[in-house]
Amino acid sequence: MFIVPAMSQLPSQDILALLEFKKGIKHDPTGFVLSSWNEESIDFNGCPSSWNGIMCNGGNVAGVVLDHLSLSADVDLNVFANLTKLVKLSISNNSISGKFPRKLGEMLEFLDISDNLFNSTLPPDIGKVLSLRNLSLAGNNFSGSIPDWISGLSSIQSLDLSRNSFSGPIPPSYTKLNNLVYLNLSVNGFTKIMPKGFLDMGVLEVIDLHGNMFDGDLDTQFLLLTTATHVDFSGNLLTSSSSENGNFLPGISETVKYLNLSRNQLTGSLVSGGVAEMFGSLTVLDLSYNQFSGELPSFNFAYDLQVLKLSNNKFSGFVPNDLLKGDSSVLIELDLSSNNLTGPISMIMSTTLMVLNLSSNGLTGELPLVTGGCVVLDLSNNKFEGNLTKLVKWGNLEFLDLSQNRLTGSFPEVTAQFLRLNHLNLSHNSLDSSVPKVITQFPRLAVLDLGFNQLDGPFPNGLLSMPTLHEIHLQSNKLSGNIDLFPSSFVSNVSNIRVLDISNNQLDGDFPDELDSLTQLQFLDISGNTFSGSLPSSLTELTGLVTLDISQNHFTGPLLKNLTNSLSSFNASYNDLSGVVPENLRKFPESSFFPGNSDLQFPNPPAGSNSGHSSNRKKPIKTIIKVLIIVACVIAVVILILLAIFIHYMRISRRPLPQEVETKDVRRRQTTPGTGGGAVVSAGDIATSRKGSSSETTITPEKIGAGAVASFSPSKTSGFSYSPDSGDSYTVDNLSRLDVRSPDRLAGELYFLDDTVSFSPEELSRAPAEVLGRSSHGTSYRATLDNGLLLTVKWLREGVAKQRKDFAKEAKKFANIRHPNVVGLRGYYWGPTQHEKLILSDYISPGSLASFLYDRPGRKGPPLTWAQRLKIAVDIARGLNYLHFDRAIPHGNLKSTNILLDGADLNARVADYCLHRLMTQAGTVEQILDAGVLGYRAPELAASKRPLPSFKADIYAFGVILLELLTGKCAGDVVSVEDGGGVDLNDWVRLKVAEGRGADCFDSVLITEMGTPAADKGMKEVLGIALRCIRPLSERPGIKTVYEDLSSI
Repeated sequence: MFIVPAMSQLPSQDILALLEFKKGIKHDPTGFVLSSWNEESIDFNGCPSSWNGIMCNGGNVAGVVLDHLSLSADVDLNVFANLTKLVKLSISNNSISGKFPRKLGEMLEFLDISDNLFNSTLPPDIGKVLSLRNLSLAGNNFSGSIPDWISGLSSIQSLDLSRNSFSGPIPPSYTKLNNLVYLNLSVNGFTKIMPKGFLDMGVLEVIDLHGNMFDGDLDTQFLLLTTATHVDFSGNLLTSSSSENGNFLPGISETVKYLNLSRNQLTGSLVSGGVAEMFGSLTVLDLSYNQFSGELPSFNFAYDLQVLKLSNNKFSGFVPNDLLKGDSSVLIELDLSSNNLTGPISMIMSTTLMVLNLSSNGLTGELPLVTGGCVVLDLSNNKFEGNLTKLVKWGNLEFLDLSQNRLTGSFPEVTAQFLRLNHLNLSHNSLDSSVPKVITQFPRLAVLDLGFNQLDGPFPNGLLSMPTLHEIHLQSNKLSGNIDLFPSSFVSNVSNIRVLDISNNQLDGDFPDELDSLTQLQFLDISGNTFSGSLPSSLTELTGLVTLDISQNHFTGPLLKNLTNSLSSFNASYNDLSGVVPENLRKFPESSFFPGNSDLQFPNPPAGSNSGHSSNRKKPIKTIIKVLIIVACVIAVVILILLAIFIHYMRISRRPLPQEVETKDVRRRQTTPGTGGGAVVSAGDIATSRKGSSSETTITPEKIGAGAVASFSPSKTSGFSYSPDSGDSYTVDNLSRLDVRSPDRLAGELYFLDDTVSFSPEELSRAPAEVLGRSSHGTSYRATLDNGLLLTVKWLREGVAKQRKDFAKEAKKFANIRHPNVVGLRGYYWGPTQHEKLILSDYISPGSLASFLYDRPGRKGPPLTWAQRLKIAVDIARGLNYLHFDRAIPHGNLKSTNILLDGADLNARVADYCLHRLMTQAGTVEQILDAGVLGYRAPELAASKRPLPSFKADIYAFGVILLELLTGKCAGDVVSVEDGGGVDLNDWVRLKVAEGRGADCFDSVLITEMGTPAADKGMKEVLGIALRCIRPLSERPGIKTVYEDLSSI
């Protein structure tokens, strides 16, 4: 008798709103929502108190808390506007996308949707929300300017908009939020000068604006008068204000405890005019990566200072003793690396100092006495000399780096003080004697680097049996004799070694066949020794091996057939191997096998070829002759092509101009004196036939009425990569507009990915268009709309686009991209036929990086300066960092022609990053193959039957671009070497660096700038970063590390 009335009662408005939200949930791995929010458990009192994450107040929903549940959903947050009594809505740390609400509940006090997948711009108005106290939109992809309604949140106490893509200036009205305690706008794209009113916010405690592009002078009055305790303005473009007394700052408020001004462009001294005393109340001070100079103050007045970071500046003079003695200091971390500090360091006695970094200075003398509590000590890249006897009295270190000094002698055979040591780097010194046996008794050692010394004697017994050791670097020493990986005196033969480098020593004999115990090994380099005999069969047991280098030894017999397919780098050259190269190794270039190995050959070599390459060393003159013949043939082919084009255009120019062509809407306007004479045709009339011969270009009547500048476009198989930006473009002053004859022209649909643009297919069909370039996946045009808007229209080749549903789904992921270093996508057109698929994006001028960089006819502008090249490198890294972290997608087609330079400042912007998500697998594979021809493809992609774009493959391609910026050469060029042969750009640079002549790689136009110490140092640092980027897969850094390293130069 009670069931009927209950069943007749309808769910409340609150319940209906929650059920509507539930519909958008696609995946709930914990079942927290889907297993709980069901109609069977509804309490018909208006609020489902039994549902997980729901808080009730009387008969209404007062709170929805669904944080950290890994929910995947696409929802419309407007449904929560129906919860009229909602006080708290928190759905952070999920994978939720959808729309930001156009209206918020009047009683809402707490809104947190951070770390999700929301994008687009914020609505311009959401009504009056007077009760909101906490608003967090951090970690999404909101873009555009921040709207004025936020400045109307009179009760707001915590505002977090960090880690989005907001841009433009911060409205001055935001400084009127007088109740604001916490403000975080970091890691966005905000520009211009910071508003001046922040100092009037009387209760503000935390202000974090780091990782934007604010410029202008640092607001010194704010730092002097603020009530905030935490101030972070790092990672911007701030400069020091000019003052009469030359002080860096007039003062710092006593309330400020944390101050981070790193990675800006600040200048000045810390010892003039009483500047140093103003830091007395700070707990953390970070001024690293600026341009401060002069001597360092002692900081003996900073009684509360625990962290001091002044690295990567221009400080000079001695290191103040008070910083290292610590009589009255509570300093825990001190970083003075990468400055110009000189003089000796006598002792480090601070009892509180745990992390000390003095690397990359000019410190001299013997090693200091260390008696304090230091745990991390980095004295690398200085001029310390003498022996290591003082290490006997050093404390319980966990990280020790003394590399790149002038140290001599042997390592002391004492263990007591190194029982906690996990990282030891003594490389690039002049240490002699044998590898110390005491190292095998360090119970926590994980990384050992003794490379580039003069150590002799045998390979140390028991080193590989250390259970904690992961990396062993003993390359470029004088180790000799046979090698015994696991001596019988050691009971354990289980090893966790991942990296073993014993290259360039004097080790000989058979290489031991005990490698099957090295189950974790990923990198093995035994090159440059005198090992002999056959290759150990246990090499085939190393299933995780990524890099294997056995070159420059005396190995004989065949190559092993069953080496792991995970290998991405392999070198067996300069040995005496014989037989046929196994199938799984044929993916590697010939340089992996030859020179040397005269009896080794590939199966089915071409007729007349010398598959053994035995002549490489005996008769180098033949290589020279071959190169000359190839060069002569290429020149002859180019001349014939140019002659054919010339004759073709001469014949066309003599014909009378037709008034009308029946089958095509093609018209030619008479050119006025001084204007270009390019033919203007319909963009729909230009399509490359992919059926049959790929070199045939046909004109077909299609349904786009845009004009196009006709230009020569070699086939993909011809070996050329056409780009007008390389100097082959045809410019036209007066573009003809084609009359629209057919009412159904562009009969498909336009879809916009950016809510700031809108136009019709008819407007697009009327737009004059100029051919920009052609690639394996289609042709690009510049289209000019009636309103003057310039767009790049990429016409996808027939058959490369995904099916419509998948295409649309992927395209939505690129909506509203607004980043200063990424070209924004505006929309796409889906036509009724297979070849009517167009992608619309911003048009960027004046051109691509390739058109400005390569020393070829038609190069745009003068050669790029080093400052311009470095800025371009940082811009590219910043754009990639955004794609990798904020959008979670690899680029997949990174090359110099896809780096567009914007405006007079040549701001670099990454383009063509979405194509692999919109194309079929076959189209993606073809794109990657093209990247291989051009020199940008990562080795692991060449080894895969179904290669897919990846983050680490992007890093490899970016490394190649860095080498192009340094050398001025094209990645696809073959560079001549001294023996008469030719190598690609990567190998040429590696060869020069290995010979100690890395500076010879730099572009000759940069010679004058290399005389400047800063430029010379910067070029060498970028070269080091580039070489790290093109390392084997497991050794490549992430883009975040690369971006930070480039930004610090």
